[in-house]
Amino acid sequence: MKKRVLFVSLGCPKNQVDGEVMLAKLEDAGFEIAEDFERIDAVLVNTCAFIDSAKQEAIDTILEMVGLKQDGLVGAVIVTGCLSERYGEEILNEIPDVDAVVGIGANADIVQIVSDALEGKKTNVFPPKEQLPLCGRRVLTTPDYWAYLKIAEGCSNCCTYCAIPSIRGGFRSRTKEDILDEAQTLAAQGVKELILVAQDVTGYGIDLYGEYKLAELLNGLCEIDGIEWIRLLYCYPDKVTDELIEVMASQPKVLHYIDLPLQHADNKILSAMNRHCTREQATEVIEKLRERMPDIVIRTTFIAGFPGEGEDEFEALAEFVNAMEFDRMGCFEYSPQEGTPAADMDDQVDDDVKARRVEVIMQDQYEINMVKNDELVGKTLRVLVEDYDSYTDSYVGRSYMDAPDIDGKVVFTSRRDLNNGEFVDVEIIGVNEYDLIGRVGKK
Repeated sequence: MKKRVLFVSLGCPKNQVDGEVMLAKLEDAGFEIAEDFERIDAVLVNTCAFIDSAKQEAIDTILEMVGLKQDGLVGAVIVTGCLSERYGEEILNEIPDVDAVVGIGANADIVQIVSDALEGKKTNVFPPKEQLPLCGRRVLTTPDYWAYLKIAEGCSNCCTYCAIPSIRGGFRSRTKEDILDEAQTLAAQGVKELILVAQDVTGYGIDLYGEYKLAELLNGLCEIDGIEWIRLLYCYPDKVTDELIEVMASQPKVLHYIDLPLQHADNKILSAMNRHCTREQATEVIEKLRERMPDIVIRTTFIAGFPGEGEDEFEALAEFVNAMEFDRMGCFEYSPQEGTPAADMDDQVDDDVKARRVEVIMQDQYEINMVKNDELVGKTLRVLVEDYDSYTDSYVGRSYMDAPDIDGKVVFTSRRDLNNGEFVDVEIIGVNEYDLIGRVGKK
């Protein structure tokens, strides 16, 4: 009987892709990938350590799996990913019932690691980060009609609040040929939407080719039959070139959607963050995007309460949010990360002040979103069908305006039966907070 392995993925899509490569290695070695908790021989917890809440979620999940092991419902517990890369020794010391804690450089050896754990051997290894596989067959944990496509690993931007460079290493692009081969494989499997991810998607190619190559890569991806949507996440504003904007505007498969994490809008704070884009430069990029693509959806994120952020700096951020009227936005409290320069900066902001500032920003953005959603009523959007609710006899899907798991949905009715992964034109007839209400054809 095959050994059954359950995969628990935490954190970002990039981490999820790493897990999918590990699952393929296990499957190729004869393991069965489980989808429930029935007869689990080993559970693989692929962790995140980006901010404190992510660390806590990872720790809680590990403890939950260890509890199931103690109850005899799970065999071995293996911890991988960013938390293990950063706190491997501490995890083994504090949670001794964990069978293996390994760094990201050990992902290629996951078959041996799981096999050893099932034989009762403890493993605690941390090879160089650069040994993390950048490619390989994957067992998709997303629906079969969309997938993440990781085009680079690591980060060399060294923002002062971020531990990613120390956890994942420097920026390393995959070759264009590698990426296009994988995209061809995904398309052959039925994937229609590719979501490009990296810690810095716009930095793609600079380390391999000496110049930014994202625009060229997009042109190549657009030639692949079967791929209908290509979405960009994690684009740094200072690297959004005119060439990239032109490709986005001219290639029909590249969605008019961009995730542009700005983090702040006060130049003093941006400098302290070691961000390489001023407020003025960000404004110029946004104006270029909107001028070339009037229907573009711009998603961004901000950090409130960074060290040194006084009321003047916060007001600059709030004013910017209201002036730019972003289509999608998240704002998060600054979370000091051990070992980062910002954690040791003077003028740390009180937690209650951070929380209040996040609430102000998000309330402003809520009102902006409501106006933007109301403006969509009466329009028709192409929607990717993702689910059906028999109780309400309605379907759920996403338009080009929404990335999975982070943005809203379109809830709609249809007079004919639809399949997940199908594209349909939906007339928008109403709004429910962040979601749109629609119908396929008039009743």
